[in-house]
Amino acid sequence: MATGIGAAGDFYRLRLTHLETIDGPDFEWREDILYRRPQAPAPAEGETFRVEAVSLDDSEDTTPLGTFDSRDDAYEALAAADEDLAGLTRSEFEERYFPAEV
Repeated sequence: MATGIGAAGDFYRLRLTHLETIDGPDFEWREDILYRRPQAPAPAEGETFRVEAVSLDDSEDTTPLGTFDSRDDAYEALAAADEDLAGLTRSEFEERYFPAEV
C-alpha cells in the first residue's frame, strides 16, 4: 500500500464489474447464412458481479471487495462500500476492506 493521509474518497473509487463465465461460441455458424449470434443463455447461469476498489493514482491497481452471484447483492455491497468510502479515512477503509498483507 502507498502511504497517504486523508479521506478514502481522495484515494479510491468503486466499480461494479459484470462477468459472464459461460463458455461457448461467440457465433453460430450455419450453411445458409454466414453467421448469427447464438441465443442468450439463462441470465442467472454463469453470471457473477465483482465490486472493486480502484486506486486514483493507477487505474490498473484494483482490489476486489467481494464477488456476488446476484445483481441485487452486488449493488447492496456497492452501496455499503460507497458509504464507507465517503465517511472513512484511507487507513480505516483499507483496514476494513483490504486483506492483511502477510
